[in-house]
Amino acid sequence: MTTDVTFRHQLLRRKPVNAFLADADASAHGGGLRRTVGTFQLTMIGIGATIGTGIFFALDAAVPEAGPAVVLSFVIGAVTAALTALCYAELASAVPVSGSSYSYAYATLGEFAACAVGWCLLLEYAVSGAAIAVSWGQYLNDLTERLFGFHMPDAISAPPGAGGYLNLPGAVLVLMCCLLLVRGAKESAVVNTVMVLLKLGVLALFVVVGATGFHAGNLHPFAPMGMAGVGAAASTVFFSFIGLDAVSTAGEEVRNPRRTLPLAIICALVVVTTVYVLVALVGVGAQPWTSFKGQEAGLSVILSDVTGAGWPGVLLSAGAVLSIVSVTLVVLYGQTRILYSMGRDGILPSAFHRVDARTGTPVLGTVIVGSFVAVLAAVVPLDVLADLTSMGTLVAFAVVSIGVMILRRTAPGLERGFKVPGYPVVPVLSVAFCGYLLYGLPLATYVMFGVWLVMALAVYFFYSRHHSRLQPGDTDEATEPALTL
Repeated sequence: MTTDVTFRHQLLRRKPVNAFLADADASAHGGGLRRTVGTFQLTMIGIGATIGTGIFFALDAAVPEAGPAVVLSFVIGAVTAALTALCYAELASAVPVSGSSYSYAYATLGEFAACAVGWCLLLEYAVSGAAIAVSWGQYLNDLTERLFGFHMPDAISAPPGAGGYLNLPGAVLVLMCCLLLVRGAKESAVVNTVMVLLKLGVLALFVVVGATGFHAGNLHPFAPMGMAGVGAAASTVFFSFIGLDAVSTAGEEVRNPRRTLPLAIICALVVVTTVYVLVALVGVGAQPWTSFKGQEAGLSVILSDVTGAGWPGVLLSAGAVLSIVSVTLVVLYGQTRILYSMGRDGILPSAFHRVDARTGTPVLGTVIVGSFVAVLAAVVPLDVLADLTSMGTLVAFAVVSIGVMILRRTAPGLERGFKVPGYPVVPVLSVAFCGYLLYGLPLATYVMFGVWLVMALAVYFFYSRHHSRLQPGDTDEATEPALTL
């Protein structure tokens, strides 16, 4: 009987918020992560992690599913992201530490749920990083062909399953980003900011020039696949809103986190949503929706067709090449910080928590992440990567919304730099929208996700619960019983 109680306690024990904050302070003063990132740079991290995944290549996959109504698909994704962004903003201001949804789940739902969410995040970031890197080869090919007449063979540059066998450009991109991340968070944030500003300039060029080729007739029929197609496309493109989560992974490297985190999340969402809807509307208005299927580097092709000249396409392809680098960089950054938090808590080996004394970065964790993502980018088909990313993202988003409601009840007096307006309607709607988008994912994605969770369960039962810092009987302040319902 005692064993059963102890086992139940292991599954449900929660890490107090003050323990998270104590760990963060101890880390900052003990050679851990350093607070070097400001509001503007953090907002650029959110934008950098988002724009590029959806607009630069997802239209080619989403438009055939929904037709011109793909604009509504992005709106549905944006509404879901907005509801969740408000929940992220509150939890990020209340628990301003690294780890994102994993840390929030640990503080509200318990250790077992946190472990599962952590693995969802690892899937989300690893798979999305690979998906982004895979698309890089397409735009790199488009750029080199326009400039030099050179085109890499599809066998080594196209996505696996779409004419390619081994995507070398994607793997190389991941490894280059890892080298930059190893140098330091501040250096990575500066490089990312420059690339994001270039990316926004290129997309502004697309909207302005592409609008000159807008034909209202291309919007008819508006929804050839009906609302079912709109929903399916929304599920496909939703992974493009992953950047909001990346902002919250930087909790321990941000100055004045209680204010900076929620402000950066909301600013990033506003910019991203505006850009997505404008580019999608101009794209489907400038080209018949039936032309998107099987099209590579679609935005570049649209500009070339509209202007009849080659230079707009060259600029857009160059911007896409740079922007996808920034997305990959931030996604890899986010995953290493989640692993850092899980390693610190004993959920994963402590090697992931080890920080280089000179650079202040988790070098070993970055190398491991980079190697794994590079392999995924090289050998896994793009459509599989996109759907798996959506699955991991939606589960993590739903947990954050649930966590807001739990923490409001268990810790009503906790200091919060931001509170969700319209509580509890907003978090409830967030969970409902996430459920709607999950329903639209294919059965094969659920099967693969189930296999991933089985692996997570195995790691938890055979390793994590025995090495967790929240051991029964431990008298350390960080392991005192958490708040109860």
